[in-house]
Formats: sequence, C-alpha cells, structure tokens
Amino acid sequence: MDKYYKIFFFLFVIITKTFPALSTQHVEVGASLLFKLENISLIRGKKIGVLTNHTAVNCHMEGTLDQLFLNTKKYNYEIKAIFAPEHGLQGSAYAGKNLDHTRNVDNIPIYFLHGKTSRPTKEMLKDIDLVIFDIQDLGSRSYTYCTTLFYLMEEAAKNNIEVLVLDRPNPINGLTIDGPMLEEKFRSMVGYVNVPYCHGMTIGELAQYFNVEYKVGCKLKIIPMKGWRRGMTFQDTGLKWIPTSPQIPEASTAFYYPTTGMIGEISLVNIGVGYTLPFKVVGAPWIDAKIFAKHLNAQKFPGVYFEPFHYRPFYGKYAHEDCNGVLIIITNHKVYKPVTTQYLIIGILKSLYPVKFKEALLLSPLKKEMFNKVSGTEDVYNIMLKQDYIVWPLRSFHAKEREIFSEKRKKYLISNYPI
Repeated sequence: MDKYYKIFFFLFVIITKTFPALSTQHVEVGASLLFKLENISLIRGKKIGVLTNHTAVNCHMEGTLDQLFLNTKKYNYEIKAIFAPEHGLQGSAYAGKNLDHTRNVDNIPIYFLHGKTSRPTKEMLKDIDLVIFDIQDLGSRSYTYCTTLFYLMEEAAKNNIEVLVLDRPNPINGLTIDGPMLEEKFRSMVGYVNVPYCHGMTIGELAQYFNVEYKVGCKLKIIPMKGWRRGMTFQDTGLKWIPTSPQIPEASTAFYYPTTGMIGEISLVNIGVGYTLPFKVVGAPWIDAKIFAKHLNAQKFPGVYFEPFHYRPFYGKYAHEDCNGVLIIITNHKVYKPVTTQYLIIGILKSLYPVKFKEALLLSPLKKEMFNKVSGTEDVYNIMLKQDYIVWPLRSFHAKEREIFSEKRKKYLISNYPI
C-alpha cells in the first residue's frame, strides 16, 4: 500500500508542475496584510474613517471592518466614521437607490456616498486622520466604486487627510486594455478618470494614476497584494468571490459587464439583467436566435463563441416575454476583448434589425445621455446612429489613445505584480 501511495504522490507532483493551472494559486489581498508588523505604523494612534462594503474580506473570509473593530485597543486607534458606496454597506441595494445615513450599534455614523451625497463632506471627515479604502472593484471604468474612491481622495486632499488603499485584484486581469477613453465633458459618477473602459489596473494602481495625472495631491498609501500576477483572472487567485452588487453574482461576470453593459443603456435588448445570467445573454422577442448566433460566430472574434439561447426574464426589459438571442461563451480569456466584442454584437444587431435599432437610439434623450456617460464619449453613439457598417470603425476607435495610455500607465503599475 505504501508503494502505491508513493507512486500516486509522485504522479501528483509531476502533474501539478506540468499543468500549473491545476495547482492552487494563493493571493494575499491588502486586507490580509494590514496588521502585519510592517504596516501597523500606518494605523497606530490614528482616528480612522473606513470606506468599505461587504466585499472587504481577508483571505480567511474575515471582514476588514470587523477586524478593524477587534484591534482598536491593541493598536491604539479609533474608528470615527464608516462610509459605504453604491449598493450600501451590505451590497443589497439595487443600482441607483438612495440610502439614508445611519449609525451602527456603537453609535458610529455610517455615511452613504451615492446619489444626493456622493462625496464625503467636511463635517463627515471631522476629526479623521486617515481613511482606509477596501472594496472589490470590477475592472471597468463605469463601475462606481472606483469613482467613489476618487471623490474621497479629492475631499481628503482638501482636508489634509491620508488615504490608505488595501489593494485587490482586477477580476478581469491586469493586462486587458479595451474600449473608449473618457472625454472631459462626460466625467460623472459612472466615469471620472480618462482611462479605457477596461484599463487592466488594480484599484490601488488606479488611485496612484488618478492622484498624479489629475494633480489631486492626496496623501496616498497602498498596501499591495502578495502573490498576484497580472495575467490572473479572479478564478486564478484562489480567493472566494463575493457578489460585488446584486447583478454581479459571479467572478466571471466581471468579463461580461463590459461586454453588454453599454447595450443595456439604450434598452434595445435584454442583457440578462432580470434573469439568472446578468450580462451574459443578449435577447429580445423579435430576434431569430439561430441567425443572430450564425452572424456573430461568422466574424470569428477571438476568445468567444455565441450559442443560440432562449429565455424568459423575470423582470426588466421584456419581463415575462419569450426572448431569443445568444448566450455569450468566453473560450479564451487571454485573447478575449470585452468592449470590442460588444461592438460586434451592436453591429450585428444593427445589420439584422435596423428599424428596431434606430428606434431604440432615438427613443429617449436621457438614455442617450447615460449611454454617452458610460461610454465616455458621444462619438460611439454617433457612429452607431449614422454609419451603416459600424463594427470596424468602433473596433479601431481610440486605438492610438489606448496606445498612449498603455505607455503612460506603466509608471503607476505596482512592481510587486509580475506578468
């Protein structure tokens, strides 16, 4: 028996070394390193605010906020205020919902930074020396958590307050750069910094980029991760995924959010929001699923396959109607381009259903405004509306600008994160 055990163990070692994807990767997020000896001086004796939500857990699934409360006496600091982003401290509120400020069981104020009060006020920041930021971002410019951090940094700089970012993985990876840049006039909660829609940076790297490129001058410190490599998807990290908001149930959804999110803004089709596959399907009652899939697959875009799919949304666009369309299947994450794939979907929809397409684009000025804010430019909308064949113009749109960004961002990338 011992002989067979040794043979089995030997084969296991050979297999895991030959196929590293089978072996478990282990990444330590910034929250796991906060109470290490080398970082204690960052919090000792401070009056602290914490901008966080339910996604802030360490590698043992212990909440950052809970750990901070447990260690107040040990490291002689005081928590003065808690700040929460869109969706609230527990992540259960739907997109855009306004929540009231409240207090926890220890009478510490909890401020909701979205909607009518998207920035911390001077009063909220009173008596605070340091604000700790720990939230899992999604890797797309339009996801509001990163904008909330940028707003915090600007207000902290005005009030001479330090900001400490506990870094976390970009769940797409640290390499994929795709989509349009952001024009100044379209800066908003759904896009505040001029980076591509998919930027390939961690939240800590983005903070450094914003602080310097926008001359914010915030006293910024980052606690980097250990063990994270730029080529990793979230599934490669060994970390457990906590849904970042109600429509982001799985780590893989991070790839799909920038694949269909902009289409959703014009309400042409259902994109799975209101069904069990948010952002992973595209459908409508008037689509022929087989023809739609055939035209999409004929373009042979890298890393993706479109499967004919039929479903019935529970709520949202086309609720309780039979929808026909495609299930988007990513076949190779390394070459897949989310926004570019979205342009393909948009282009095929326009070619196959031009009347429906034009009606959706011209239906609502408010939807157009939001589409442009999310996209970061009006040029994408104008190409969609005015040109007959839109895939290739959209695919090459802002290509030079992305090249410039790719070079510029290098000085903000954290050296601990190899490819």
